[in-house]
Amino acid sequence: MTSGVEDVADPSAEVLTEAAATFGLLASPARLHIVWVLAGGECDVSGLAERVGGALPAVSQHLAKLKLAGLVRSRREGRRVVYLVDDPDVVSMVRWLVGQLTDRTGRSDGPAVPGRVRGLGA
Repeated sequence: MTSGVEDVADPSAEVLTEAAATFGLLASPARLHIVWVLAGGECDVSGLAERVGGALPAVSQHLAKLKLAGLVRSRREGRRVVYLVDDPDVVSMVRWLVGQLTDRTGRSDGPAVPGRVRGLGA
């Protein structure tokens, strides 16, 4: 059984490094949750902190890292700053992965595959 990978040229070291950096940023549950929330629409830092259950300074730091990486951007709306996902492919990837893990358990509030990924250094 072949996976079809043999038919595709290996990505460059630069592409692999960039992909690893993106996965590294999204490896934080808090940042992944922020991207998940922003995938549903723009939000200010207070709304994000409330949704993800984080303190304002911590959420702001996560947003700064995501902005620096080009995954989210911000715009001023009066006195508020709202954030939105800047890369629709990241939204697709996050939605796909969370959907896959949710489908395996049939619910979104529990462990997807107990112990399968946890403990592997992920």
